[in-house]
Amino acid sequence: MKRAVLILLAITTVVQLQAQEEKPYTQPKLVVGVVVDQMRFDYLTRFWDRFGEGGFKRLVNEGFEAKNHHFNYVPTATGPGHTSVYTGTTPAVHGILGNNWYDKFLQESVYCAADENYPDLGTENTGGMAPTRLLTTTITDQLRLHYQFRSKVVGIAIKDRGAILPVGHTANAAYWFEGRSTGNWISSKYYFESLPNWVNKYNKKHSVDQYRKTWETLKPLKSYVESGSDINNYEGLSNGEKHSGFPHQIDKLWDQNGQYSSLAATPFGNSLTTDFAFEVIDQEQMGADEIPDFLAISYSSPDYIGHKYGVNSVEVQDNYMRLDLELERLLEYLDAKVGEGEYTLFLTADHGAIHVPAFLNDQKIPSGYLDSKAMAERLYQEVEERFGDRSLIESISYNEVYLNKVILKVLEKEGFTSASVRTAIANMLYDFDHVERVYTSDQLRNFGATSGFDRIIYNGYHPKRSGDIVFVQSPGYVSYSRTGSTHGSAMIYDTHVPLLFFGKGIPMGSTAERTEIPDIAPTLAVLLGIGMPNGTTGTPIEDLLED
Repeated sequence: MKRAVLILLAITTVVQLQAQEEKPYTQPKLVVGVVVDQMRFDYLTRFWDRFGEGGFKRLVNEGFEAKNHHFNYVPTATGPGHTSVYTGTTPAVHGILGNNWYDKFLQESVYCAADENYPDLGTENTGGMAPTRLLTTTITDQLRLHYQFRSKVVGIAIKDRGAILPVGHTANAAYWFEGRSTGNWISSKYYFESLPNWVNKYNKKHSVDQYRKTWETLKPLKSYVESGSDINNYEGLSNGEKHSGFPHQIDKLWDQNGQYSSLAATPFGNSLTTDFAFEVIDQEQMGADEIPDFLAISYSSPDYIGHKYGVNSVEVQDNYMRLDLELERLLEYLDAKVGEGEYTLFLTADHGAIHVPAFLNDQKIPSGYLDSKAMAERLYQEVEERFGDRSLIESISYNEVYLNKVILKVLEKEGFTSASVRTAIANMLYDFDHVERVYTSDQLRNFGATSGFDRIIYNGYHPKRSGDIVFVQSPGYVSYSRTGSTHGSAMIYDTHVPLLFFGKGIPMGSTAERTEIPDIAPTLAVLLGIGMPNGTTGTPIEDLLED
């Protein structure tokens, strides 16, 4: 009897201790955010049979997939895309309106990650980069705040904006690939006074030189039945190329195409990004203790490749087959370095892409090209005829028209109201071919986020930074070159992207319920038990958080 009581007490003690040790949140040693620059959702399904078991398939089969995941604002571009993933909100709140936009206070175009107060490090080129135009915190900021800045947060990408914006205001570092004649990884004085010694040593090793080679297809060319013909008129050419097909002789056309910068438009850009990610984890000892760290990786090369060759190209397919291998390499490294089951990873994209409109036209699908310069000139002329001064239009940027406030005040003295002027110009735009919808700032300030395109436009409109009039083009129509794909619209081909969660705290499963880009950060916040970014408008994904 006494023995039984003792056993019972022992069991009770163990249960109590376990209960005390259990935490109502997930505490991985490392969180890895992967953003693939220009990845449509259907790339995951279209190339599924060509993937191995250790990359995309492992993430899907062992993790959680949101199959109906969308951007809920415009423009769908790299700067706002990366920002929205990590802030849990849209340009209407975080303020990153595009890669570039017109600043109506400075009266000039500004770049999303530029700040001349913080010169670049590791390069002789002048310039400066920082996240100072970002108006809200990121999930990475919140992690730093929660753990009293003991968490290490680092962002890396070929593109500076893909490295800087995800890691917010308080990051330990952001690194991006200079390319050009150096092939170096560089940073900014925003993070430190000089580039860390280990980065200088890494650059001096010049391991990037292994990728100075010809780009051949990973598998026999004839096997790429998931894509169109290899040589066609829908694809761009590198300088010195006679046709758009394989092989792409990167090494032989080196000097004609920007030297190391030419690697960005090849799958080798993904490889050199993975290489540097390993170095960051190793040198910064990320995931080495019980305080969660965060590594934000952006694979920029798919965007360069998509822009150049187009959605239906063999080049895009080969890139994703090779990116699958990079993901396998990344997961294997994390398993070995951090520990299997000790890290949490998510993968998404910053936008999708449209099929090349010329290709769609040849398939009798409505599509085409808009001449933005001709449209602008026509609008200037009509404004001059109506109001007597073409300089009433101060700028046109990202389908937004900015009006000159000084001239508006003059017109008010002549009997016009500012609202009537905006309405008149909006009506002019409605008469343009393939302009489907037009919104004035008066409308956008006065109606809430409702549904459909109205909601998407509203979520991309920042009252202090956006223009006076916003217009939307017809589906399938772009202002772009006749070759390659682009993005930026509110259409489904630009908004529908993958979302995969994997690792510690992540259940196996999927959902076809609609989820949105701003849902990622609050989902991570709930998983990690930390505060949500201060501008959050998204909602945690309940299916992923269910026990």
